[in-house]
Amino acid sequence: MSSTTLRTTSPAGDIRRDATVIGLVGLAHGISHFSQLLLAPLFPWLKDAFGVSYVELGFLMTIFFVVSCSVQAASGFIVDRFGPRPILFTGLGLLAVAAFGFAASQSYAMLAFFSVVAGIGNGVFHPVDFTLLNRKVHQSRLGHAFSVHGITGSLGWGLAPAMLVPLTHLYSWRVALVCAGAVSTLVLVILWFARRELALEPHAVVARPKAAKTAALGNGSFDFLAIPAVWMCFAFFFFYAMALSGVQAFAPEAARILHEVPVQWAGMCLTIYMVCSAFGMAAGGFLAADPSRCERIVGAGFGVAACFALMLGYADLPALAVPVLFGVMGVAAGVAGPSRDLIVKRSAPDGATGRVYGVVYSGLDIGQAVAPLVFGSLMDGQKPAQVWLGIAIVQGVLIASAFNVRRVRRTVLAPA
Repeated sequence: MSSTTLRTTSPAGDIRRDATVIGLVGLAHGISHFSQLLLAPLFPWLKDAFGVSYVELGFLMTIFFVVSCSVQAASGFIVDRFGPRPILFTGLGLLAVAAFGFAASQSYAMLAFFSVVAGIGNGVFHPVDFTLLNRKVHQSRLGHAFSVHGITGSLGWGLAPAMLVPLTHLYSWRVALVCAGAVSTLVLVILWFARRELALEPHAVVARPKAAKTAALGNGSFDFLAIPAVWMCFAFFFFYAMALSGVQAFAPEAARILHEVPVQWAGMCLTIYMVCSAFGMAAGGFLAADPSRCERIVGAGFGVAACFALMLGYADLPALAVPVLFGVMGVAAGVAGPSRDLIVKRSAPDGATGRVYGVVYSGLDIGQAVAPLVFGSLMDGQKPAQVWLGIAIVQGVLIASAFNVRRVRRTVLAPA
């Protein structure tokens, strides 16, 4: 048996190497999520600076995620063909350029243009990240790898408002965005010096799926699109993104209006949510060690999150309780994160990792493109409570979607 094969079957093998890969991929993923929130925390300042509405500001996010979706679906094929490393470096470079471009923007049109640039850069990460993790990390540590991947993403989301809002208060939103561009550039430099750890072995061996799962995939590059579970995963991520985008873009402002939360507290609610979500994901990595219970974990996590969303929308709460409830909701949603990613892995056929993650995670981008328009319209219509109702409804749909993925996957894999 070759050493490469041993690497995929011995749980004790190459722990340090796995940890290095997980850390580097997580660092890159954190910058991807950090860059997704370069504009949203600055909406109050951008609204005044450019004289635009909440819907117009939300449309910048729509542009970003529509472009990211298109690139993500295509980049999965490119990653499978050319490998993940050069695609990763390109994405990080474009995110840095976009941040500097936002800082220099003199018009709404310039913000829209650099939203396109940022969307192109963001679109490569999920196919790249999950190809690297699935190809280079031992299967026994994939639950923890997905947990770290989710944690760094949540920390990236949390870092954006925590960094940008104080810098804007101290200096200006332009200075804050220049600093954001410097952060992306620094991470690109770090990954460049560690590039050998991100290279795939010429004959890397991945764990083989069950025979029935392999049989579900034909020889064509697009045959994986005929697998129903792939499209159910796509739908799941679409609804997941709608709920998340509602929390990221408008939930803090909606809570501020409903519960008279001080402005400085409202700005930190999103950071609290994301940091607590990271803690939830750490716990979720242990729970996901048994893949058979992934759907139940997802259902429990989002069920609890939906209950707290309704409380934030319709209960009479003191202002001090709002950041606390954001944190509890973040923990509940975070626990579901690693199980969410394992649901996709269990639906992905061998040899099509990049393509499957590219298509499935494009649902994430489409959801994040649609949601700002929906929730922005509710905010412009002075209906902040309905923002929270919408978030809770979508989280409820997520529970049904997760179990539907399992049902479809079992139907396909059932013996004839």
